[in-house]
Amino acid sequence: MPVEQEKSTKQIIIAIDGPAASGKSTTARIVARQLGYIYIDTGAMYRSVTLKAIRLGMLEELKRMPDSVGTLLENISISFEGDRIFLDGSDVSEAIRENRVSREVSFISSLKPVRDRLRALQQDLGRRKGVVMDGRDIGTVVFPEAELKIFLVADALRRAKRRYAELASKNADMSGLPALETLEQEIRERDRADAEREHAPLKKHPDAVEIDTSELTVDDQVRKVYDLAFARIKKDC
Repeated sequence: MPVEQEKSTKQIIIAIDGPAASGKSTTARIVARQLGYIYIDTGAMYRSVTLKAIRLGMLEELKRMPDSVGTLLENISISFEGDRIFLDGSDVSEAIRENRVSREVSFISSLKPVRDRLRALQQDLGRRKGVVMDGRDIGTVVFPEAELKIFLVADALRRAKRRYAELASKNADMSGLPALETLEQEIRERDRADAEREHAPLKKHPDAVEIDTSELTVDDQVRKVYDLAFARIKKDC
């Protein structure tokens, strides 16, 4: 890992975008810790809304009548405490990583009222700067003015292997794990859905620095982003 350098009083916004399992959350979390910044996992916010839709049995209704999403968003509460995320007062940090949530989150995040509601919350969280925020439209929609924009990519098979390892780490007896081929197909389908959705599709901002993490270790990708961030902070001082 990079050796943490002297903190600057200058605070910037670091936006890390990219497709599913490209390394956004891991990289953003570590870089934020090293810089003494706040980490905001926007993907977890969309997963939380998806989890609520699943728990309320609303998915099929929303697919038939997307306009009914207002009922889902009414009085919803999403907050962070360190690395934990809370939905309506309950810790859902593990529940939002379940594979069913992964399969359905692209649909929920394609709904404009959901994106509008969460975008406003994300902008409020990042307004004071000193944040590292990751997602699929942070650098293009939420904070296009971010001082540093990163776009992480990786090939679909490598991302499927990462997702499989993540699921396996939470399932000691390996029961109920989807096949690697299934995960790869789901990732490809999610890439397509994210890129083709009408509202805030996944795309790289012209000013973003693209980093291919396919052959990088976590340490490697963190170092690259950290060095870019620290250089930008020092330049703006």
